[in-house]
Amino acid sequence: MIAVIDYGVGNLFSLCRSLEAIGQQPVVTGDPALLRQADKLFLPGVGAFADAAAKLRQTGLDRVIQEEAAAGKPLMGICLGMQLLFEESHEFGTWKGLGLIPGKVVPMEGVIPADYKIPHIGWNALHFPGGVRHPLLASVKEGDCVYFVHSYYATDCAPAVIATTEYGAQLTAAVAKGNVMGCQFHPEKSGEVGLAILKTFCEGSW
Repeated sequence: MIAVIDYGVGNLFSLCRSLEAIGQQPVVTGDPALLRQADKLFLPGVGAFADAAAKLRQTGLDRVIQEEAAAGKPLMGICLGMQLLFEESHEFGTWKGLGLIPGKVVPMEGVIPADYKIPHIGWNALHFPGGVRHPLLASVKEGDCVYFVHSYYATDCAPAVIATTEYGAQLTAAVAKGNVMGCQFHPEKSGEVGLAILKTFCEGSW
């Protein structure tokens, strides 16, 4: 069973439609028991880091996610969901994340040129650090484009970075640490490239 974690934050409809398009029957749930029964988990998210982290804590889903990830269950965070995987965010303050991947989330402002628009919205190419392609991105070619919507990005996480993108600076686009993976972009909005990534995660052994 593929479970999409419902904690009141995230565009669940488009992700579920994309998962259905690749032959999956996702279960959208915030029920800890169902999440523990699932084979793989998706953590979506849109909006503010602090609000999302607070909702995870209030529902107790933060502990469920941490425990299931520690037990080896494959987990993919998407957009804000990826950012929540890190130790902390500096989005209007300092907020604690799930701590599943070392690193922090910081503003793009002051890092990218002043004439670049924030949030970064649109299609950008993926690049593989050192030319090495992680199994999650086995179907992706160097330079394939995916769809981003974000104002913050993950840094101090070099060992986990499996893809970057250029938007006035080199920004983290995807990460992986064992069974925990994340995409800053929206695979569910990234056409065939995104669907292929979702399919690889759902069908792969991690």
